[in-house]
Amino acid sequence: MPYKPQTEPAKSPYRADVKISDLGEKIGDPVRAAAFPQHILRFRNDRWSPTIGLSELSDDDWLNHFGRFAPLPDNLDPPLALRYHGHQFRNYNPEIGDGRGFLFAQLRDHENRLMDLATKGSGTTPWSRSGDGKLTLKGGVREILATEMLEALGVETSKTFSLVETGEELQRGDEPSPTRSAVMTRLSHSHIRFGTFQRIAAEQNIELMHALVDYCLTHFYGGAKTDEPAVELFQHVADKAAQLTASYMTAGFVHGVLNTDNINITGESFDYGPWRFTPYWEPGFTAAYFDQEGLYCFARQPEALHWNLAQLASALRLICESDPLVATLESFPKSYGKAFTEHFCWRLGVESEGFDKDKPLVVAAEQALSLKSVTIDQFFFDWGKSTPTGNQAYEADEFAEFAKQMSGRKRVRPTHHDYWQTDVPCSMHIEEVETIWDAIAQNDDWQPLTRKVDAIRNMGQALRGL
Repeated sequence: MPYKPQTEPAKSPYRADVKISDLGEKIGDPVRAAAFPQHILRFRNDRWSPTIGLSELSDDDWLNHFGRFAPLPDNLDPPLALRYHGHQFRNYNPEIGDGRGFLFAQLRDHENRLMDLATKGSGTTPWSRSGDGKLTLKGGVREILATEMLEALGVETSKTFSLVETGEELQRGDEPSPTRSAVMTRLSHSHIRFGTFQRIAAEQNIELMHALVDYCLTHFYGGAKTDEPAVELFQHVADKAAQLTASYMTAGFVHGVLNTDNINITGESFDYGPWRFTPYWEPGFTAAYFDQEGLYCFARQPEALHWNLAQLASALRLICESDPLVATLESFPKSYGKAFTEHFCWRLGVESEGFDKDKPLVVAAEQALSLKSVTIDQFFFDWGKSTPTGNQAYEADEFAEFAKQMSGRKRVRPTHHDYWQTDVPCSMHIEEVETIWDAIAQNDDWQPLTRKVDAIRNMGQALRGL
């Protein structure tokens, strides 16, 4: 079935539905948010807040819930800092967990999905180690830009729900200090990570592993359909992981830190640190300055997700046999290839004709893009609205082969939207991120951020064919 992006948000009433407590006290630790000296509302997500019944909150009430973290009605009180382990750059770390955030609330959305509201920068927890549990304002602004851009480009991602400036001066080694502080709230379908399973496996807690598998199947995948629930869950998660990494590639996105504690069970991208969009189709492009060996570079992201799935499979062996898990792992490259061609066709705005027919088109596109004569965004923009003429970059032999493959393809996206009437695509490269931040840091000017979010959402409408 051809790839389709997430459905449009719709208004829904507030419906608290706390399910995480069903997993018992070993899933997380009760915590309280830090007391911040200031609460200045910088961003509230007016696109997604109606889906969980919170759009009618006044700004004062919003700050009370998402700055001071007064509990939402009939919801978690206190919040929970979840426990997990994880491989960080493939080194196993049993000393991690929610170190600067917590699960704040659970509720139902417009599609009756169980949703999590979780924080970043809300203060120390039992898992903070030597950290202060805080978030820089720049980190929060960068997460807004990442999530908005990825959502528009068809990537399943957490939503930056709220950003509140908190009036502290933080010391950081990777940006000029002291720097402004903030607390952020994310909205996502799940706060459960691969590392959650890894911790339970390390503790050999068979009862909790069964309970967690059941929890995930019930609330994220419609319940168990077989007598091998762990195998069934793993297949679901592998399919989602294939979709996620395929969408990263067609978006030109590099997450930067694809550790097992940064991958969740519903295939949503989240936890944006040193992310970047690569301007060109450059396999070795990295996002993190500390990724010296390019472990999580652009082209190795499918490998990273595959490796992470193997660690999840290893954890699930606590309660099931290996063979069916291995079979799913072995099928991942094929699942990824199919997802990649579907996503590629979606971004081009043409109908997917199946992997065998789509593959020559995608291979020709990759060969053409490898010339680096045109950016990824410009390529999809130009070919997504028409067969371009007059651009010298498209006169190379590689583009001739691509044009041949595009010939006769059924276009499935209308191009009358005003986004397609310009000559320049909406993009999100590091220079623009820094320019937006500089306006805030130097002049407290939030208009460039507001304009960019509006432009990104406008592009998203065009890509969804609205």
